[in-house]
Amino acid sequence: MAFFATALSFLDRQVLSISIIRIKEDFLISDIEYGFINTGFLISYAIMFTVGGILIDRYGSRLGLAFSVGIWSIATLLHSFANNAFQFGMFRFFLGVGEGGAFPGVIKAVVEWVPKQRQALANGIAIGGAALGAVVAPPLCVYLINITGWRGVFSITALFGFLWVILWLLLFKNKAFKTITENRKEDEKIQQKPRTNLLDVLKKKEVWVFILIRFLLDPIFYFYMFWIPKYLNEARGLDIVQIGKLFWIPFLALGVSNMLGGWISDGLLKKTGSLNYARKLVMGVAALLTIPALLIKYVPSVELVILIMAVVFFAHGLWITNYITSISDMFGKSVTSTVIGFSGTAGALSALLINPVIGLIVTKYSYDPMWLYAGSMYMVAFVAFIVLIPRIKLLKAYA
Repeated sequence: MAFFATALSFLDRQVLSISIIRIKEDFLISDIEYGFINTGFLISYAIMFTVGGILIDRYGSRLGLAFSVGIWSIATLLHSFANNAFQFGMFRFFLGVGEGGAFPGVIKAVVEWVPKQRQALANGIAIGGAALGAVVAPPLCVYLINITGWRGVFSITALFGFLWVILWLLLFKNKAFKTITENRKEDEKIQQKPRTNLLDVLKKKEVWVFILIRFLLDPIFYFYMFWIPKYLNEARGLDIVQIGKLFWIPFLALGVSNMLGGWISDGLLKKTGSLNYARKLVMGVAALLTIPALLIKYVPSVELVILIMAVVFFAHGLWITNYITSISDMFGKSVTSTVIGFSGTAGALSALLINPVIGLIVTKYSYDPMWLYAGSMYMVAFVAFIVLIPRIKLLKAYA
């Protein structure tokens, strides 16, 4: 269910980017207005990543995810009634309000219900749904637009979300499901503790390390999502049909590596008994696999560009699964969603600030500085991680 929640998250956020081609035939929406529409989503998404994480830590993943998916499904449905750029921007803002709680919510569900020795794989499955949504969105949206028109696409994808909420509430209405955790007494101890003070959380050095890493690396992934199609068109001469046929491949690699990274990490944990070794080894390999991004400017063919992109997306999947699992390893069940929320907000704000800078760099210079940043920064972040957090272990304050 967590897998399908994140799949719906990426599906719903991509529907507009596909449908805008037809929407522009009905309404005069300029590229500048379209940019502001997407900014509406990023602003609310950045805010709600933290707020959603805090609320989900307080009320649990069952209610938190139900409200999150429900709100963004309502926002998706409202898109089908929009008639101008302002309305699209407003509904996009509400989409971000709902989607901000998606990833903190699914990780909270894993921490609540899955034993420690299986959490990395479970996290990989949970966040791996996002890749499925990204792979499915373009062909599904084009197919539905041709049948129902662009308004119908928003209505149908919203229906998927409403069905998910109903199933989620029905399947997990019994709190006895928490008995799958490796230690029920641990849950009872946490429930008896006073609520964690957010200022106390922010005083932890480790929190700021995780925030810093997302701030440094999230703009790279947003660059891949928002700018690679444009790069393939302008620098490599591909048309939109060719891009559509090729750009799903890196996202497929991402989905596979989300789960594979968790499976490998859990296997290492079982063999060595060391959280630190299991998580950091996979993250180190992932950082090394991002280095080929430095070569994109030199490769002669589009096929090689897509191959390199598949490798770096694969690397990101290994990295993000173990990064998120490291947070749950260190902060336990009480504040994991809160810390994920803080770090996710940092990443979204960084992307919000850097996206215009990317446009300036690409316009005045080229894409080359971005490939340099993308191919080197994961290794910088990994070195910072192992220096600033020498050992991954549950912090005493959250034990």
